Amino acid sequence: MNIEDYAMIGDCHTAALIGRDGSIDWLCLPRFDSASTFGALLGTEDHGRWLLAPADPVIETSRSYLGTTFTLVTRWVTESGEVEVTELMPHGDRRADLIRRVRGIRGTVTMRQEVRIRFGYADAMPWVRQVQEKGGHAIIAVAGPDAVVIRGPKLTASNHAHESEFAVSQGDTVDISLTWYPSHRVAPPRPDVDAAIEQTTAWWTDWAASCTHRADRYEDAALRSLLVLRALTHEDTGGIVAAATTSLPEQWGGVRNWDYRFVWLRDASSTLDALLGRGFLSEAATWRRWLLRAIAGDPGDIQIMYGLGGERELTELTVDSLPGYRGASPVRKGNGAYTQYQGDVFGETMLALAKARDLGVAEDEFSWPLQRAMLSFVEENWQRLDHGMWEMRGPLQAFTHSRAMLWAAMDCGVRAVRDHGLDGPVAKWERIRNEIRADIEQRGFDAERNTYTQYFGSRAVDATLLQLPQIGYLDYDDPRMLGTVAAIEKDLLVDGLLLRYRADHSDDGLPPGEHPFLACSFWLVEQYAHSGRLNEATALMDRLVGFCNDVGMLSEEYDVDSSLHVGNTPQALSHLGLVRAADAIAVASA
Repeated sequence: MNIEDYAMIGDCHTAALIGRDGSIDWLCLPRFDSASTFGALLGTEDHGRWLLAPADPVIETSRSYLGTTFTLVTRWVTESGEVEVTELMPHGDRRADLIRRVRGIRGTVTMRQEVRIRFGYADAMPWVRQVQEKGGHAIIAVAGPDAVVIRGPKLTASNHAHESEFAVSQGDTVDISLTWYPSHRVAPPRPDVDAAIEQTTAWWTDWAASCTHRADRYEDAALRSLLVLRALTHEDTGGIVAAATTSLPEQWGGVRNWDYRFVWLRDASSTLDALLGRGFLSEAATWRRWLLRAIAGDPGDIQIMYGLGGERELTELTVDSLPGYRGASPVRKGNGAYTQYQGDVFGETMLALAKARDLGVAEDEFSWPLQRAMLSFVEENWQRLDHGMWEMRGPLQAFTHSRAMLWAAMDCGVRAVRDHGLDGPVAKWERIRNEIRADIEQRGFDAERNTYTQYFGSRAVDATLLQLPQIGYLDYDDPRMLGTVAAIEKDLLVDGLLLRYRADHSDDGLPPGEHPFLACSFWLVEQYAHSGRLNEATALMDRLVGFCNDVGMLSEEYDVDSSLHVGNTPQALSHLGLVRAADAIAVASA
């Protein structure tokens, strides 16, 4: 199964990936960052999956989300008839449920179900027992701390799996549900499927309706991207995961396989920025509370990423029980980048909080003191070398993008005092802001090529430089920016799409070889739109939006040669880039 063959359903606590073949191949319960219960995505069916599909050959299949929800509706046509499968994870019931409703449309279709439950990243074969409940058949699977109960047509054990076949005729409805619960407790009661569908549909529909829409040719793709960003936001904690998956490779068969089920300050801040731009102020307040909890304490201890609840220790380990997607190993849980220092996160965080403030989200007794503490750290550390936005595992450098983000952090502090009347040593912050700019202009700009550089002393460029006008460091049509764009086009374009950087020219501590990074290409669309190149912006945007799969999902990268999605999915940064690019084109077209 290709990465783009999966659709996502979720309950804002976790998410399941469902293939076109009707198999749930990835599901971690009860949180995004929990161990997998179904892990076939990173191995084979023996590593856990839940298949529900017609038993007979399929003539035609189609799928889509129900309106602006994450309720997936799939239609299957066979020689004997047609069925519709509605799949969702109910929102708001404080349980970990997954519902699969089969409805007969025409004729009679025999459906086949195969369940292979493998807790703990396929490291724990559960003990499974049949139970007879008042409402029908069920199996309960238990291993260690985890338990699930699956209710529906009777399942029969066969070769470490449980299977069933059942006929669905026109007008019939068959409901199947899975519920996770801690194994030391009793199984929760059956979910009310009708109520769950109604309530979940209403919640997603109402959320999307509160979005500030723009009359633009890309609005449908932008709205679906905003929905993806909301689905990746944990309902209870407010943490925003970078993706729903781990270890989907950036390099076929390679080692660039990372766990993205954590909250990067950068990605979360940028996601917040996009949501604020579309009118979602309550999300800003929720995320700010998450931030306050996560980074409370010494600003010098701020990490680039945290767990969903603000957990600090995200030790990177290999998962030997899963062989990896198409053999790309190792599979990883945790992410060693949490120990890195990346100066840019101060800028991204301050920018998001500044936008919230500008839009009327009032500061409280904690939020502004926290920002002042971060600025105090920047005062003392802005000249410190770092790993850069791309988490280079090679030598530390003075990355130009990181320095510009530190400039932005100080600029946010200055504007907070000047424009909003908050307290702070504004003269000192202005001086440091100016010193950072002078340093960038002296050491991070190549006058001969008329371009900013990847890091001080380098002649290379990277795509992060496209963010300089986004943060207000200079105008999109500034001659220095236009020169930088020309250098980026010359050095980083591959078949019209952007690499993050040239891996063979940058020591990132890994074997070279990766594909164009979708977020970077969306940044280029934004740059084109704001600098008088609207036709080029729309041409590239049309191509990028065309990479979305049939339900509007994007992964991290794109393999041009094979026309395949690459990397973890759905990728928050890609969808964020799409929203920003759509907004830029809308403004330029007005």
